[in-house]
Amino acid sequence: MKTVRIAVLAAVTVTLAACATDDPNRRAKTGAVIGAVAGGVLGNQVSHARGAPIVGAVIGAIAGGAVGNYMDRQQAELNQQLAEEQRNNELQITKLSDGSLKVGIASDVSFDLNSAQLRPEALDTYAKIANILKSYDKTVIHVVGHTDTTGSDDYNMRLSASRASSVATYLSSQGVPSQRIRQEGRGEREPLVRTADNVNEPRNRRVDIVIKPVIEGQEQQAWTPPPYLGG
Repeated sequence: MKTVRIAVLAAVTVTLAACATDDPNRRAKTGAVIGAVAGGVLGNQVSHARGAPIVGAVIGAIAGGAVGNYMDRQQAELNQQLAEEQRNNELQITKLSDGSLKVGIASDVSFDLNSAQLRPEALDTYAKIANILKSYDKTVIHVVGHTDTTGSDDYNMRLSASRASSVATYLSSQGVPSQRIRQEGRGEREPLVRTADNVNEPRNRRVDIVIKPVIEGQEQQAWTPPPYLGG
């Protein structure tokens, strides 16, 4: 708590120095900065206490007994809002063994060949996902990119990471706090189907959005990368 007091005092000093004395909004501005600094310091302390690998952000946790219902309601809303995309085989929504939700989105729906820039027609789908993620804020979102086996392993790793970054950036632009989002590329290492033919190989090109609940007393698990996501 000593650190908090020092940080708040510093905020007061800096803010008073920065704001003109005749500024009619000086008090409001000062209070806002103090609150932000104090909140950030407190968040830093709490996140370290919980073992969360993030500084300055506190995400609410769910009581263990309420997790199932919380995630079921979120899955139902995802199914409702993304029904058309599922009918068109553009994405799949599944519940993983640990209770997390996975939204697997085909890469050809989101990206042009060898590109990491989201296609304009894909933005509406990701906007729907973002709106739901904002409503269910007691979760950590893992964005994982995958490729097929075409090309070198190094190239595929870079491409999958770039695509995951594009999705994560867009979700953040739609109001999902970036502090809740983790991103990574796994290249060709986790295929849904083990084949080298041109018919089934495209299924391996995808972006998985894994939504992990933050459970009271088990907060660290939400930040742990999801396990193997292949078939």
